[in-house]
Amino acid sequence: MTEPILKVDDLSVRIAGLHILQGVSFTVAPTGVTALLGRNGVGKTTTLRAIVGLTPRGGEVSGSASFGTVDTLRTPTHRLVRAGLGYVPEDRCVFAGLTVAENLRLAERPGAAPAYDRVFALFPELAKRAKQRAGTLSGGQQQMLAIGRVLLADNTLLLVDEPTKGLAPKVVTEVAEALEAVAEEVPVLLVEQNLAVVRRLARDAVVLAAGKVAWTGAASRLLGEPELTKALLGVGSAGVHA
Repeated sequence: MTEPILKVDDLSVRIAGLHILQGVSFTVAPTGVTALLGRNGVGKTTTLRAIVGLTPRGGEVSGSASFGTVDTLRTPTHRLVRAGLGYVPEDRCVFAGLTVAENLRLAERPGAAPAYDRVFALFPELAKRAKQRAGTLSGGQQQMLAIGRVLLADNTLLLVDEPTKGLAPKVVTEVAEALEAVAEEVPVLLVEQNLAVVRRLARDAVVLAAGKVAWTGAASRLLGEPELTKALLGVGSAGVHA
């Protein structure tokens, strides 16, 4: 069998006295999209943030997350980025006062040629708005910029947190199309609430409930069984959970 690109083993996180993750274990395949699903508040974003070393100050993290030969829980975030781990946060985190071009320039890595052709092919709107301040972009355009930043480098794994949250249906489609193209080249661990997007993109699925892994398997199986989807996510397989 092909070795997973990421192995999460017995991951536990406590923040402000709350035991948010309680022994979470799963793997991410070296190709395609693995969806990390669950109802609100079960620890999906906490999982991604722990993997990339961004647990809030004072949080307690234990377990391991192996990215190749690197244990990400014990490696500084900047070294993980240099090792090829790309992260697109839920809140996008663009620099509002800087232009699109300046935001992208900050994501360039020393010694590596930035892949502007790839970014602008996927998101031509960014090329058109290169001189526009990021804070004046629409939510969808800011999301494109956030994804574009990690695509400038040749990452070997992307962690993408709710990329379609709050976007208009047309923009959701554009973002999904871009991620579909990205996933042909690099594996993606995706947190996403829009199950139509999950159905389109994901091959594998991991479902969290109450801070633990409640289910793993093929995404098509999960979304193909309405009763299972409702039991794990609280909605029918065609819906979007709150």
